[in-house]
Amino acid sequence: MKQPFGVILAGGQATRMGGGDKCLLTLGGQTLLKRVIDRLDPQTDGVILNANGDATRFTDYDIAVVADSITGFAGPLSGVLAGLDHAADLGHSHIITAAADTPFFPCDLTPQLLLAGETSGLALAASPSGRQPTFGLWPVALRDDLRAALNDGLRKVVMWTQKHNAGTAEFPNDQAFFNVNTPEDLKTAEAML
Repeated sequence: MKQPFGVILAGGQATRMGGGDKCLLTLGGQTLLKRVIDRLDPQTDGVILNANGDATRFTDYDIAVVADSITGFAGPLSGVLAGLDHAADLGHSHIITAAADTPFFPCDLTPQLLLAGETSGLALAASPSGRQPTFGLWPVALRDDLRAALNDGLRKVVMWTQKHNAGTAEFPNDQAFFNVNTPEDLKTAEAML
């Protein structure tokens, strides 16, 4: 298999942060987005950002921005679908997704997901606290099935991935998946640097 294509998911509304782009918040002198790009890019064959709205706000990052094709903020699966469609256009067979507000995710995310997805081609990350559904390996071949599920109203990642026998990549550290949802979380992340 060719190295998977990377998709950073930033299509949410950031309501707990008061709106706006969480990924553009600064942590230790760098934006969350820069930290996520720097972790994901070496693990993948290129990276794009899934974000809605005016893409020009990300011009400083030299990264393609792809919006959700399903309207109405349909959740992370909509971002996965946008990534799968983009990867299909580029000839990739799989994508790896990472959340834009999770700057400490494992540097071996891709190899572990590839091992976990050997059977079905689909896998989610997990840590002791449970599944991490925005961190996954997704086969481009399932994009039409995902599109149909989203159009039928499905929004839960795990409901769709269980249907397709997703593997699980177990990571030992919950802190690796710490995500910044609130101003307090940003302070906690600063202390984790």
